[in-house]
Amino acid sequence: MTAPRVVLVDDHELFRAGVRAELDGLVDVVGDAATVADAVTLIREQAPDVVLLDVHMPDGGGLEVIRRLAGEPAAARFLALSVSDAAEDVIAVIRAGARGYVTKTISGTDLADAVRRVHDGDAVFSPRLAGFVLDAFAGAAPAPAAGPDAASDLDQLTPREREVLQHIARGYMYKEIAQRLGISAKTVEAHVSAVLRKLQLSSRHELSRWAAQRRMLD
Repeated sequence: MTAPRVVLVDDHELFRAGVRAELDGLVDVVGDAATVADAVTLIREQAPDVVLLDVHMPDGGGLEVIRRLAGEPAAARFLALSVSDAAEDVIAVIRAGARGYVTKTISGTDLADAVRRVHDGDAVFSPRLAGFVLDAFAGAAPAPAAGPDAASDLDQLTPREREVLQHIARGYMYKEIAQRLGISAKTVEAHVSAVLRKLQLSSRHELSRWAAQRRMLD
């Protein structure tokens, strides 16, 4: 499988160098930029699969990059990589069009995994941040009542599958869920596949919305 082509946007040179080193051999970093203008030019030239964006930069940051590229035919997906875990930052960048938001405390291997998942069309969030987005977008569509149909859907799931579903909805990665539940990552993956099949859903993003609509994060 070809590694995703990535552009990194951050105004701190030392941080960019560190991320490049962490991602070396895991994904293909095809360029980096320190300003919004340079980032827009680089993205247009390189047509990367994924753009890693800092949220706060002196000239507008990730939001401005996404805004300037809105409506263009480039197929890049945006993943915010920020020191901030403020709800308003997370919600703003997702509303602008980013497919995920992770904090700079993430490890290199987990960041590479997040990039691959975003490239594959998944929505990715650091733990605790997913709830901000789910709450913000909960009103986008009417939430199903917790009535007989909801109960029937949940009855299809085993207790362990419900636990895994709740962790997925909160933004945890397979390895993190495995550590929390004391099972292997492969077992987590098997549970997720079973839940997707039983609920007739096709992605982690749909699972997260399904769980949020049924108040499974409460």
